[in-house]
Amino acid sequence: MVVVIYDSNVFKSNLLTRFTRDEFSLESKSTISVEFAARSLDVDGKVIKAQIWDTVGQEKK
Repeated sequence: MVVVIYDSNVFKSNLLTRFTRDEFSLESKSTISVEFAARSLDVDGKVIKAQIWDTVGQEKK
């Protein structure tokens, strides 16, 4: 499991789109609630499904 926590407006949401759709946009908007995406990877002949959750970024520190 990987958790990325940082300030709002630093393009954390672009990690999701870059990894799952191979896209990046400087004009992306802040996450309003929750976004979810998945990608299947072949690792040593086994298929691994990676799930990425993008939350609003207002979690308590």
